[in-house]
Amino acid sequence: MEVRWCGAIDPAACYAGGQMEPELRDNPLLTITHPIPFDRVHAEHVVPAIKALLADARRELADLEQQQGPLTYEESLGRLEALTEAVERAMGVVGHLESVATTPELRAAYNEVQPEVSAFFSSISVSEGAYRVVKEFAKTPQAAQLDDVRARFLTKTLDSFRREGAELSPEGKARLSELDVELSEKTTKFAQNVLDATNAFELLVEDPERLAGLPERALEAARRNAESKGKTGYRFTLQAPSMLPLITHVADRELRETVYRAFNARASAAPYDNGPIVRRILELRQQKAELLGFQNFVDLVLADRMAKDGRTARDFIGGLRSQSEPAFADENTALSAFQGKQDAAAGALEPWDVNFYAERQRKALFDFDEEALRPYFSLERVLAGMFELVQKLYGIRVEDATGVPVWHESVRTYRMVDGDESELGIFYADLFPREQKRDGAWMNAFFTGLPAEAGWTPHVGLICANLTPPLAERPALLSHREVETVFHEFGHLLHHMLSRVPVRSLAGTSVAWDFVELPSQIMENFCWERASLDLFARHYQSGERIPDDLFERMSRARTYRAANHMMRQLGFASLDLALHMDYAVAHAGGQTDRDVVDFAREVMAPFAPVAPTADYAMVLGFGHLFGHPVGYAGGYYSYKWAEVLDADAFSRFRAEGLFSATLGREFREKILARGDSQDPMALFVDFMGRGPEQRALLERSGIDVTEAA
Repeated sequence: MEVRWCGAIDPAACYAGGQMEPELRDNPLLTITHPIPFDRVHAEHVVPAIKALLADARRELADLEQQQGPLTYEESLGRLEALTEAVERAMGVVGHLESVATTPELRAAYNEVQPEVSAFFSSISVSEGAYRVVKEFAKTPQAAQLDDVRARFLTKTLDSFRREGAELSPEGKARLSELDVELSEKTTKFAQNVLDATNAFELLVEDPERLAGLPERALEAARRNAESKGKTGYRFTLQAPSMLPLITHVADRELRETVYRAFNARASAAPYDNGPIVRRILELRQQKAELLGFQNFVDLVLADRMAKDGRTARDFIGGLRSQSEPAFADENTALSAFQGKQDAAAGALEPWDVNFYAERQRKALFDFDEEALRPYFSLERVLAGMFELVQKLYGIRVEDATGVPVWHESVRTYRMVDGDESELGIFYADLFPREQKRDGAWMNAFFTGLPAEAGWTPHVGLICANLTPPLAERPALLSHREVETVFHEFGHLLHHMLSRVPVRSLAGTSVAWDFVELPSQIMENFCWERASLDLFARHYQSGERIPDDLFERMSRARTYRAANHMMRQLGFASLDLALHMDYAVAHAGGQTDRDVVDFAREVMAPFAPVAPTADYAMVLGFGHLFGHPVGYAGGYYSYKWAEVLDADAFSRFRAEGLFSATLGREFREKILARGDSQDPMALFVDFMGRGPEQRALLERSGIDVTEAA
């Protein structure tokens, strides 16, 4: 029986005689509506649903390719954009579940359909018929009269077709499809290997004396972790809430070394060895770049971003590096001297000593222990204060949403309501680690809402993190860095939920990757201001705000080892550029057969406070670069690029009022609501009245601006 998907609420109405194949009957992936039926999606739904949706999308594409002019916007660009929506939405749900609630069956199903989906999207990029339809529409009188947003969409679509291979020969298009499919397969396997390697490690400590220095809440969490596995003692994993307290606070040097080496060697050995996969991903990306007429993959991906090319990105990173290196050297010399005074018999500072002695030095210099802040950052108060902050700034209200299906019992659901009581949409918050969930923090967009003039639909989004979980007798008490993480991801969510762009492909966070971090990183600034901290930083027992002396010590310590933090990010960005602009190019030209792990270690060495060890293989777990066909590959510099933007933009809030509703409305209307409806630099200039300046970031980082200049 031929399957025909038409997007109706009742899928049976789309099939001959009102009947459908058994494997499609009641398949929730065929009719993903609001709210999303996460509780009904299972592994057995994936393959039949995706194949059915792909079959319909292929027919829609074939019909589009046969369109003859004169064409309207809806018959060309509108139809082109709409034909992928059902597949994108279903794959978004499946990919999300594979990230947060994976099972062997779900993983197998996801892996089975992903190559076919990748091949389909590649076929659109190189479709002669679709390209012809858009070009023909571009010549019409209606195209000449498009509003600014749709005119931008037309221009970007034509540029995208050219950049993605629409003008290649038939053989070139076939090869491009092969490259995209294999990239999808390899990057998926990379991410799965990292997750599996992370879960394969455990450290059991029987003697609590070996854990001297570990904060009590981390000790109790480790004990409960062991207990949950039917084991005695204290169990540690490579998940951040477990690992970081150990390498930061435990005096036992051997334990710190064990965890440090394990984390930085993830996915470097069988059965999860990512070494061959990383090399192959780099080969595929370089081949794709050359096929499309670019010197390297960085130039390919930056063609439509703010930096425009790899040389500009490299110059930007190099400039910040030269400004940071003097302070970086001073900080590391001081830490080495401090360690020598603390423990003369310890010998030279090793990589697993850095966090430990840095925390001790921080306490000595500022009488500041980050753990002293945790009692003031209970998750419930942090969320409530954050919601109060955005209500003051943007006039929106966040409230609990009940009866919304979720994928795990710990997931929270919220509704976002505008000042006029109209509903903006709902979002999910999945905040604690699980073995079935990948590490890190991220934001996802499930439904991108459209404004009233485009047929209003609500937004649906997600924030995900792996925060310190609660214990039986106390709430989840976060580190200050975890608080920043929550604010960061919520900033991305606001960019999505407050979008008012009538073209889905230009809405929300669908912006240049070196601009996308501005809305998220600007939110982090509110985690350092006394007035905004007082909204949520309250002792979980007494309700008292952070004492003045503790806040002052925290503020003074903010720029402690700031040059090291700067150099760490610049190191990751430099590694990204070097891998794709140097290693991959040389490898493709037969000029090197050097091991990629050795190459990466050498690139990272100047950015590390202590030279990396011989088994340092961080690159094999670098999900930002290799967990997605593109992801942050070629664009990791964008974190620092966006920091320049956010530090500069936040200077207006500090000058004009931290809770200024007028300024908040301006930021909402000129940045958050605009998506990619205008060039990002133009949006920034519209808000600031000038182009970005680095001075605010350097000052915030404690780097002498006079010397830097």
